[in-house]
Amino acid sequence: MVYDSLLIFAFLVILAILANTVLGGENVYAGGPVFVRAYNALRFLVIFLFFVVYWSTRGRTLGMQSWGLQLQTTAGEIPSMSAASIRFFAAIISWIPFGLGFLWQLWGKDKLTWHDRISGTRLMYYPK
Repeated sequence: MVYDSLLIFAFLVILAILANTVLGGENVYAGGPVFVRAYNALRFLVIFLFFVVYWSTRGRTLGMQSWGLQLQTTAGEIPSMSAASIRFFAAIISWIPFGLGFLWQLWGKDKLTWHDRISGTRLMYYPK
């Protein structure tokens, strides 16, 4: 997660620079409430697309690749765009109860997180 967070941070910095340029060097909040809402929606879209595009095209993000992790459906295939989208939103739900949805894999008999159960996916480890 740390590796992917660094990549996402880089994308968000680029977005902030673009927003700052559009506003002529002013703070994003100087653009007014409509601009701030649009900017926040774009930030969410960047994060959403980062995960969903990587998961549905390669089955892994760059951070997952570094650790030999591969996201697969229960049939062993790369998830579709819709399965990856469901997993993304279900992962947000998994964080709400203090990350319990992520920790569930530690004591669940099939070692799946809540968002993997909901989306029909699982993480597989493939050592180099």
